[in-house]
Amino acid sequence: MKTVIIIGAGIAGMAAAIRLKSQGYNVTVYEANTYPGGKLTAFSKSGYRFDMGPSLFTMPQFIEQLFKVAKKPIETYFQYKKKSIVCNYFYEDGTTFSALADETEFAKSAAETFDVDKSEILDYFKKSKKKYDLTASLFLEKSLHKTSTYLNTDSLKAIFNLNSLDINTTLSDYNSKVFKDERLVQFYNRFATYNGSSPYQTPGIMSMIPHLEQYFGTYFPKGGMHSITMSLFQLAKDIGVTFNFSSKVDQIVTKGNKAIGIEINGTTVISDIVISNSDIVPTYRYLLKAHKAPEKILQQPRSSSALIFYWGIKKVFPQLDLHNIFFSEDYKTEFDYIFDKKDVYYDPTVYINISSKEEPNDAPEGCENWFTMINVPSNTGQDWNSIVADARQNIIKKLSRLLNEDISELIESETVLDPRTIASNTQSYQGALYGASSNNKYAAFLRHPNFKSSIDNLYFCGGSVHPGGGIPLCLLSGKIVSDLIEAKS
Repeated sequence: MKTVIIIGAGIAGMAAAIRLKSQGYNVTVYEANTYPGGKLTAFSKSGYRFDMGPSLFTMPQFIEQLFKVAKKPIETYFQYKKKSIVCNYFYEDGTTFSALADETEFAKSAAETFDVDKSEILDYFKKSKKKYDLTASLFLEKSLHKTSTYLNTDSLKAIFNLNSLDINTTLSDYNSKVFKDERLVQFYNRFATYNGSSPYQTPGIMSMIPHLEQYFGTYFPKGGMHSITMSLFQLAKDIGVTFNFSSKVDQIVTKGNKAIGIEINGTTVISDIVISNSDIVPTYRYLLKAHKAPEKILQQPRSSSALIFYWGIKKVFPQLDLHNIFFSEDYKTEFDYIFDKKDVYYDPTVYINISSKEEPNDAPEGCENWFTMINVPSNTGQDWNSIVADARQNIIKKLSRLLNEDISELIESETVLDPRTIASNTQSYQGALYGASSNNKYAAFLRHPNFKSSIDNLYFCGGSVHPGGGIPLCLLSGKIVSDLIEAKS
């Protein structure tokens, strides 16, 4: 039986482990932390439970696939329900909007709230779906660095429909041409944050992202987002994947042009195949020191990061009747700050996830657990202590103004996560959430491949390589790697 070593127990690494074990490989995972999941983890403090990482669950079919290939019933491991409302939005001018999951009802509600006809909304959805359908099998589900990817009907369709993909305009310009209401433009511009990019730089093809949320739906996992990690971890263990925690790998061992294993604590562990689920930058800087690094790829600008305040709030806010809430502000100012490294950051757009709205046990009775996040730049040496202090003051001021109550008096528990701690906890270079940014129309092709042509039997998965970051794409990267390995065997 061939052996596989996976470096990192993030969800991409676990997805690859489950698939390869199901294909008959002997799989061992080495993880530097004491827990699985990478960014998708959780913690408890003072009676509150918080999901630390991704807070929106979409495209559950990719989770379901893992249980199918492992021949295990998903319902005994993982349960979730579809949301009828995706998110609630609060604008500074007093506008409030509930984004309904049903497309027709969403369009009707948007027409009543914004200066738009419902037919324009439905047409936007139709074009978003077309972009996704044309490109998903090419850009998301296969390696872009294999000739065979392009020798099929799907690729030819995408090529012949390039003009409809809006790759030569920015997402913001595209949205501004479609909608005249600036509030609606801002609404659709925010989807650039789903891959850590700027709507003023990333190409218009990213208008397909709303399709993932609207068409496939959004869901809440029973037990919170961390249950995704724990269900995959349990599944992997049940089918025979071996996990070693507190096990930091020192280097990937190569012989000639082949990866033959890893070195850990001075001991070499031999393996037929090695997969790195670590960020691609530290993978080269620390695990492949003897090999020439692809500097052009590694030096690409990073995606945005996040500043998150995990607040235990000693009150229930009935007006925040959904666990996903956006308090909007001027995105132009925000993304100038993030990607042009402006020094001044005034009134941020604030995203709040309150899982205790769905799981009451996540907070003490009469209280709520607030995952309070703003987008920030990746860490390039900024004075984060000052940024965190200023941002905290601005966020509290903004939320207190819009909620008509001083929330500073209600915070009884606080934990802070910033780009520095994201980097140290997950080895994500500069604390970027999605690896390299997608502020380039060629970004999909510029991400590191899922393999290394000069080193046989070495593969890569996770948010810093193809096809990108976020739960669905990380799960797909695990599938791409397992497919590449299986095709070669």
